[in-house]
Amino acid sequence: MAKKSAVNRNLMVRKLVKQYAAKRASLKAIANNDALPLEERFDARLKLAALPRNSAPSRIRNRCEVTGRPRAFYRKLKMSRIALRELGSAGLIPGLVKSSW
Repeated sequence: MAKKSAVNRNLMVRKLVKQYAAKRASLKAIANNDALPLEERFDARLKLAALPRNSAPSRIRNRCEVTGRPRAFYRKLKMSRIALRELGSAGLIPGLVKSSW
């Protein structure tokens, strides 16, 4: 089980990303528009840099919904390989059969 502080920090980052998504997208559109004057684009970049760091989508860490483990994460199932194996062996995931030979 991951530390609760790490899981809670990641939840806070997800909340900030959602909160600032529209503002960040509009500033990025202005900053990347070559038709606008250079001063206006530079001002947009400064405003973008002034936003909280944790509002950037790249700061989100994919974590297992069951255990909070940050590594070996399956995006489709939103869980780690270890949690997947344990739940699969217990028969709690439909269609998943543990292979044996």
